Amino acid sequence: MNKLVYNWLNRKYPQNFIIKHEFLGSALNAIFCLVFLLIYKPLGVRESLLLNYPATMAIYCSSAAISIIIMLKILRSINYFSDKHEWTVLKEFLSILFALSGMGIFIYFTAFWVEVSSDRWNLPTFLDSCKYAFLIGVIPFLFFTLMNSRYFYVYNIRTEAENEPSSTPQSGQPEEIIQIDSKLKKEKLNFYPDQFLYATSDGNYVVFYLYRNNKVEKEIIRNSISNIEEQLSHFPALVRTHRAFIVNIKKVYLKKGNALGYQLKLSHIDHEIPVSRQNIKTFDRQFDQLS
Repeated sequence: MNKLVYNWLNRKYPQNFIIKHEFLGSALNAIFCLVFLLIYKPLGVRESLLLNYPATMAIYCSSAAISIIIMLKILRSINYFSDKHEWTVLKEFLSILFALSGMGIFIYFTAFWVEVSSDRWNLPTFLDSCKYAFLIGVIPFLFFTLMNSRYFYVYNIRTEAENEPSSTPQSGQPEEIIQIDSKLKKEKLNFYPDQFLYATSDGNYVVFYLYRNNKVEKEIIRNSISNIEEQLSHFPALVRTHRAFIVNIKKVYLKKGNALGYQLKLSHIDHEIPVSRQNIKTFDRQFDQLS
């Protein structure tokens, strides 16, 4: 049972929109909370002595937005949360809890200015601020988290070990070095299969994206994508997915779409790579064999 819980908590999961885009996300969170407070007036919140109710709630929600930005900036400075490509269910929940805790603290101190009360400096009042911040602020966070829950069922999610690239072949498992020739035969490009993320056509050139020395490197060769496909034909994991793309299947950790085409997410790459309708069968066959 403990192992099942551990595996579930450490399963890869898409990062929450608010956490991924802290400025826009915090603004959306503030807008949601303000609308919610104006419509329902929950939890006994009330206007201050100096401001009307909408203005009071606007100040509290602005304070909450600022707190989210600050807390997420702090979170990114912590090594455990720094890599959004290695996001998990546990990191998702801990990040939300961290952000909401910051909201509670900011709202507590904001109330000293807004409500002009002399008897707020006590633990019960502080805990009330944290409670109200959590009960209202958690709703937009959970909305985006639950939206991503479809990844458990629609997408194929690989384990971290399968996606972790290496700069050199693994010990005891030597890899053949790939050598790519340019059309003019005047330049060459060498790399290990495990370093290859994807390649894309750009006019008369092909741009290679390689993960080497713990960073993504871009290399350009004068050639056609079809010729590059021929040169890579004896590497089954390197598959043509589109008229302009060749992808390393072993780097794919998310796959979404239908019979009309897929969109792929690769380790260390922010944008999505397409799989055209004509290439779906070939991609699925290779993906199933190598996954």
